[in-house]
Amino acid sequence: MSKTKEELLKLLSDSVFEMEEEEGVRELAQEYIDAGYDALEGITAGLVDGMNRAGQMYEEEEYFITDLLLCSDAMYAGLEVLQPHLPKKDLESEKVYKCVIGVVQGDTHDIGKNLVKIMLETAGFEMYDLGRDVPLKDFVDKAKEADADLICLSTLMTTTMPGMKTVVEMLKEEGMYGKVKVMVGGGPISQAYCNKIEASGYAANAVEAVNLAKVVVGMGIPA
Repeated sequence: MSKTKEELLKLLSDSVFEMEEEEGVRELAQEYIDAGYDALEGITAGLVDGMNRAGQMYEEEEYFITDLLLCSDAMYAGLEVLQPHLPKKDLESEKVYKCVIGVVQGDTHDIGKNLVKIMLETAGFEMYDLGRDVPLKDFVDKAKEADADLICLSTLMTTTMPGMKTVVEMLKEEGMYGKVKVMVGGGPISQAYCNKIEASGYAANAVEAVNLAKVVVGMGIPA
């Protein structure tokens, strides 16, 4: 008997959360697609849900970085199958919003950043991924070069949080503040810190980040 969509979504989430072998996750994702279910929902309510659960365990010190890496390997295996089935947006009559994303200088934890990048790409953003441990000036320089609408800054370390404020200050100095929006995220970041450094918005996870990004750039009302 074939599995329901809800059963398959839970299995996808569990496969990431429980660090299943990559081939098994690919087979599960293919079963989900073959059943005719929505690829985006498979990513958000399946794979990303599992990664968010793993991130919660990391924050509670039940999972270690090595565990998160295994979870991300499982997630990317599923993404390989699901991403080609995402609907292609008709962008001819729409503005293409551009986003520069990266992990601020001093931090190399990029799993959360990679998740947000994938989700924003799926939502139709043109992404410029600077990677991890990114020199702060590079965010501003790339935003200027690409005529970006948004900069997304990520960190998992309290010691590198001040770099986010520095990027906002650099945008002010360049006369780009306001035109280029700044979103911040990561384990130690909060809405209060976002307000303090005068960033445009804070998101606690990748799904929230997409809805917020749409709002801050004026793309539309969140789903």
